[in-house]
Amino acid sequence: MHRALKALALTSLAALLGGCSLFGSDAPKPKELAPIEASLSGQVVWSQSSGDVDFPLQVATLADRFVVASSAGRIQALRVEDGAELWQGEVGAKLSAGVGSDGRFAAVVTRDQELVVLDAGREVWRKRLGAPVYTAPLVAGERVFVLGVDRAVHAFDVLDGRRLWELRRPGDALLLAQPGGLIAYKDTLVVGQGARLAGVDPLRGVLRWEVNVANPRGTNEVERLGDLVAPLARVGDQICARAFQAAVGCVNAQRGSLVWSRPSGGAKGVGADAEVAVGFDASDRLTAWRLSNGETLWANEEYQHRKLSGALVLGQQVVLGDFEGQVHVLARDTGKALLRLPTGGSPIVAGPVRAGNTVLVVAKNGGVHALRLN
Repeated sequence: MHRALKALALTSLAALLGGCSLFGSDAPKPKELAPIEASLSGQVVWSQSSGDVDFPLQVATLADRFVVASSAGRIQALRVEDGAELWQGEVGAKLSAGVGSDGRFAAVVTRDQELVVLDAGREVWRKRLGAPVYTAPLVAGERVFVLGVDRAVHAFDVLDGRRLWELRRPGDALLLAQPGGLIAYKDTLVVGQGARLAGVDPLRGVLRWEVNVANPRGTNEVERLGDLVAPLARVGDQICARAFQAAVGCVNAQRGSLVWSRPSGGAKGVGADAEVAVGFDASDRLTAWRLSNGETLWANEEYQHRKLSGALVLGQQVVLGDFEGQVHVLARDTGKALLRLPTGGSPIVAGPVRAGNTVLVVAKNGGVHALRLN
């Protein structure tokens, strides 16, 4: 009970540092956007509505569809090409985490700590969990993997909800109420447990390797908190992650070894491609690091306190959203602004994510916007 209360007490801290809250009277003012001369063309190609989003939505992306959810528990699969609804389902409860999908099954977690799995929008089972969940479940290999705020990892059979295994690791007393790292790499489940990135056998729940991305130090539990936060970025054999308010680093998941780690404050994960990793700190200062060795390539302070939603590296560009519903496109190699696209004024709270040449962002008011760059 003591640990659970500590986890819940951190919810407001995570929202403040993670950029999920609106501006208060004492909050720093967002930097005004400078006029730009667009040197790239692009447009919003379709929009849909999913319902208000006030939880840490993570969009599931597949070759032909995006799977999104609203806070009220409405799940939708939208066709990448034109936004047409392929299916929808209702779980009848407010959500705390989602969505994970393998194309057929989709999984979310309710605020009542129930894992709910749907098959093409039809609920097939639900299971009560022992701790709050803020990380979207991972659906892969006929299994559903769940990472709780208590850092425990659970595996369930996707067909009938049978619990297959549970992995618990010792950790710090203080827990972070924020989405963590959960990703597939070949035949390995990769999960963030505290400041460690761990490779786990998905069939048995046995640890294969673990690597410290950061070694947080401080005089109290808050200063020593360094959990890995979503999203993780996979590029080939490398997986890059941010340790909460501590560092950004990349791990070779084939060898289970640290490639590099650099001190960096911040509360959201990173985007990456074969050349760079890009992220922003708690003040929304952007930094790009060379993927091979962590060398700083550029920094950009033009978007400070604009509540950036994430960083997607897409070809020669970096795409991110802000609290005014603006989608910004920067040059990957220099950080220079290339294009700015409005989506309606509501804060971007999920994405950007991509499927093929389509980029999706989701706004707080439930607006789902697909963009394409030329």
